[in-house]
Amino acid sequence: MSVYRNLQETHLNRARASLRQALSWYGYLRKSGHLSSNPELSGLVKPELEALNSTLNKLDSNTIRIAAFGLVSRGKSAVLNALLGEKILQTGPLNGVTQWPRSVRWQPGGKVQVELIDTPGLDEIQGESRAQMAREVARQADLILFIVSGDITRTEYQALLELRQAQKPLILVFNKIDLYPDIDRAAIYQNLQQLGAGNIQAKPLLPDEIVMVAAEPAPMEVRVEWPDGRVSYEWETPPTQIEELQQTILNILNREGRSLLALNALIQAREAEAAIAQKTMDLREREAEDIIWQFTKYKALAVGLNPVAFLDILAGTVADLALIRSLAKLYGLPMTSYEASKILKTILLSCGGLLLGELGSSFLLGLGKSTVALASGENPTNITAYAGSAIAQAGIAGYGAYSVGKAAQVYLEKGCTWGQLGASTVIAEILSQVDQNTILYRLQQELGIKY
Repeated sequence: MSVYRNLQETHLNRARASLRQALSWYGYLRKSGHLSSNPELSGLVKPELEALNSTLNKLDSNTIRIAAFGLVSRGKSAVLNALLGEKILQTGPLNGVTQWPRSVRWQPGGKVQVELIDTPGLDEIQGESRAQMAREVARQADLILFIVSGDITRTEYQALLELRQAQKPLILVFNKIDLYPDIDRAAIYQNLQQLGAGNIQAKPLLPDEIVMVAAEPAPMEVRVEWPDGRVSYEWETPPTQIEELQQTILNILNREGRSLLALNALIQAREAEAAIAQKTMDLREREAEDIIWQFTKYKALAVGLNPVAFLDILAGTVADLALIRSLAKLYGLPMTSYEASKILKTILLSCGGLLLGELGSSFLLGLGKSTVALASGENPTNITAYAGSAIAQAGIAGYGAYSVGKAAQVYLEKGCTWGQLGASTVIAEILSQVDQNTILYRLQQELGIKY
């Protein structure tokens, strides 16, 4: 358990450092006048900056959000009340008692604070607004409880698939088991194990990912025999069966709760930073295009006029790095020379042989140009050959600069998610360290390809 605890602390600290780095950078931009000098941009990115601050505060408070989803009449409020041990959230026989998301604090023990979020039924009226509300709650949640009360219907299955797109660990809760005989209950459980995974080809749900409960058992008629021989019948409500779900949640919180918190904070931070970058890029598209063309001309001239082959390659690389940093500066995004070189390397490799071919062609043409320059003297033929090589090399270099500039724009859309403390980097670290016995393991399998 101490191994899990240490790993969780590492994940939490790395997430905090990542968010503080991002906030520090954008705070610097405000102080330096980069944002204040552009009121339109400052207003556009204000929601994302507030989201980053809110996410960091949530990390510092160690508060894990657990949201309950499901169709109407599946007992979402009842399950949360049973976890709390008291009836705080309203329940009733009518469909749709919960109209808006409601949250309540739960103190299960330990350092982590828990906020339970109750949501309206996913299949109620006002479909699009409810769907949007569900997506927002799911985005903020660190752990999702998807509550069913029997075999999964087609509507439930579709809702489950949509919730899995939120990229959050999920527990499938089979409620109202008191209404089913043991044989039927076991058969439904087996079906839920496979369907709950969200993919027929996926591995069935693990014990921590599916739990059976009776949050609000139906009253039962009990026969009472009195000492005087009288017989009467009374209605009694059986005790709730919620202990398994409570223990499952506690096990998850103790084993990986802070890792869940860190991962969700980083995912939200990455979305906010990418949104800031995209808004900035949209606003400054024309300026960016001017910079790219400017460096295209500079690189073409520098490479074309330089007579030394080795210096051609060096000058071209320096121009590409300067272009990437100039674009980053325009967008107000953090970028060091080291990070610019990593992006350039990624661009070269992702473009296959296209830009790598530019380097090879530039080197070969540079050698030919150097040879001609040395042998030219006053010979007009050699001078013409030199000019031809120079023009060809300049054209290739210019094309390469333009390609690098456009590709750099795509990478800069990610905001400041790169680098050692970038959100994407830390997310990949956390997912790479996931143990097979944790609920995060399925998430790692689903998302690992993307990081």
